[in-house]
Amino acid sequence: MSLPDLAELELPELEAMVATLGVGPFRARQIYRWLYRRGLDGVEGMTDLSLALRQRLRTEVRCSTPRLAKQERSTDGTQKFLLELSDGKTLESVFIPDTPSMTFCISTQVGCAMRCGFCLTGQMGLTRHLSAGEIAGQVRVLARELDLSDRKFNIVLMGMGEPLHNYDATMKALRMLAAPEGLGLTPRRVTLSTVGLIPALERLATEAWVPNLAVSLHATTDELRHKLIPTSRTQRLEDLMAVCRRFPLKHRERITFEYVLLDGVNDLDADARRLAGLLGALPAKVNLIPLNPAPGIPFARPSDSRVSRFAAALARRGVRVSVRKSRGQDIRAACGQLIVEGGPRRSAGQHAAEELS
Repeated sequence: MSLPDLAELELPELEAMVATLGVGPFRARQIYRWLYRRGLDGVEGMTDLSLALRQRLRTEVRCSTPRLAKQERSTDGTQKFLLELSDGKTLESVFIPDTPSMTFCISTQVGCAMRCGFCLTGQMGLTRHLSAGEIAGQVRVLARELDLSDRKFNIVLMGMGEPLHNYDATMKALRMLAAPEGLGLTPRRVTLSTVGLIPALERLATEAWVPNLAVSLHATTDELRHKLIPTSRTQRLEDLMAVCRRFPLKHRERITFEYVLLDGVNDLDADARRLAGLLGALPAKVNLIPLNPAPGIPFARPSDSRVSRFAAALARRGVRVSVRKSRGQDIRAACGQLIVEGGPRRSAGQHAAEELS
C-alpha cells in the first residue's frame, strides 16, 4: 500500500490526514506553508514541527516533487525547465519574466491529445494526464528555483496539454495553489487556455473559483478549424461561441480568444471579418499569435505587415486586439514548441497541411 502523498492533498485533506496521527489541524497548516511558501519537498526542514512528529511523518507519508533535470535560459530572459516525474516521464514548464508581471507557463499533461497541426506538443500525442500534485508541483519547483515564493507572479495553463481534458486534476491543483496558507493565488492571476471542450467549459462556469479564460480559436469556419484541430470535429464554432456568451464574467472581465496566424491559411481579410462577426458584442480580447516555426510544423509565419494588417482589420471593427510577442524561441520555449519524450509520435501537422492542400 502506497503512503499518503503530501503533494496531492488539499488543505482539508491534509488536516484529515494529520488528525489520524493524533495532531491538530494547525499542524496541517504549518506543513502546507512549508510546501508552498518555502518550497520544501520533505519534512526534515519543517523545524516548527516536533522532532517526534517529523520522525513519524518520515515513515508514514511521502512528498512527491518533480525533479529539475535541465534548465535553459533564452537570450530574452525566458527560462525553460525540464522536469522529471516519479515514473520517469518528463515535461516542460516555462518562466517568462517582465510580461509585465512574472509568469509561469505550466503543463497539465505529458503530451496532448488535441493534435493541433501547428503545435509540436500536439504531434507528441498524449502520454498521460498529470496529477494535481504534479501540476501544482511545477509551481512549487519554479518558485523555489527562481526564489519567488514570497513574490507575486502569474500562472498560465498554456504549457503541454489541454487543461480541460484533465479537468479534475487541473481544478484541484488550482485550489491547492489558491489556499491562503499556501501561495494564495487569486483567479485574476491565473489564466486557463483551452481549445474549448464544451461540456468541460460548461462545468467550469459553475465553479466557485474560476480563472481567467483563454479560448483557442485559430479559425473562423468549422471546415478550417476541424482540419487544424482534428478533435474539434465533434463540435461547431456556433455552439462554442454560445457557451462563451453564457460564461460568467465579472465587471470589466473579458474572455481572451487566441488565434495562431498561419501564412495564407487563416490570415486573410475575410478571416478577420468573420472573426469579428463571431465575437459580436461578447466582452472579448483577441490575442494574435504569429506562428512560432519549428521542424515538423508544415506551416509558415505570416510577414509582420500581414500580422499588422490582420490586427488593424479587427481593430477597425471594434475588436480589442493584441499581438503576442514571441519569447524563448531560441530554446524552443515559445508557444507551440514544447515537446519531450523523443519527439513526435504522429505527424499531425503534416496531416493538417495535406488536408488543406
